[in-house]
Amino acid sequence: MPDTHASSTTLRLTVTRGRVALIPLYVPLCIAAFFFVLPFLWMLSGAFKDPGEVTAFPPRFWPSHIDGRNFSTAAAGVSMWRYFGNSLFIAVVSTVGTLLSSSLTAFAFAHLRSRARGPLFAVLLATLMLPPFITLIPSYAIYQQLGWLDTYLPLTVPSFLGVGCAFYIFLLRQFFLGIPKELFEAARIDGAGRLRQYASIAMPLAKPALITVGLFQFVASWNDFFGPLIFLTDSSKFTLPVGIRFFQSLYQTDYGTLMAASCLTVAPVILLFLVAQKFFVQGIATTGGKT
Repeated sequence: MPDTHASSTTLRLTVTRGRVALIPLYVPLCIAAFFFVLPFLWMLSGAFKDPGEVTAFPPRFWPSHIDGRNFSTAAAGVSMWRYFGNSLFIAVVSTVGTLLSSSLTAFAFAHLRSRARGPLFAVLLATLMLPPFITLIPSYAIYQQLGWLDTYLPLTVPSFLGVGCAFYIFLLRQFFLGIPKELFEAARIDGAGRLRQYASIAMPLAKPALITVGLFQFVASWNDFFGPLIFLTDSSKFTLPVGIRFFQSLYQTDYGTLMAASCLTVAPVILLFLVAQKFFVQGIATTGGKT
């Protein structure tokens, strides 16, 4: 009869040695993580400080007393809740459009056979090397001719057409290539067309990858400053990144209120990531390298 006590002791020693061996790796990672988190902690600390305490020298990390007036001032000062709603609307609509256009295009590149598939996919990947500012002037001219300026259309409609979605298409295509072909062949034998295969097989199985793409696009749209600044002129339609700049004037800046407004802006993104981080990590890990 095997000695279970000795086996368990050996296993514990092996696990302990493995953890000790990882210490040289964890130490620099923890140090790097601290410097990444430090600006967020400083922003959160400054949001609860008095105006004079924020700019005091030498600086103090912790506030002398907790004061939440900066948040109430930020929420009431420049219509933060209106800007919050505008940002949420644009981010949600653009995310839905990106998921729809990217998944359809990626499915076509993964499972539709055509001689032009390879060259078209190469052209798609080549667009990743183009800075978005190159197309800014032509896009502005087109939107002006269409009468879309000072509306949300330039910030939402392009996502339904796959504009700026090359990376998402590549990510989803790699995931679709990892789905067994036998599933699509069985569905085709049962009479299912390509759209039925896309809706009934590809989309349900690609849930982690879709959530990953949705998170990327939501954060990008939520944090977009340049687009709303260029295409919107009515202040009631501004988004949070544009609205925050009203806390800065030519001669002075209310740093406490600015940090409180920044906390309100960052909070939804952090909460969204915490809720969906399991699917996010799974979507990144299961996206293979097939070609």
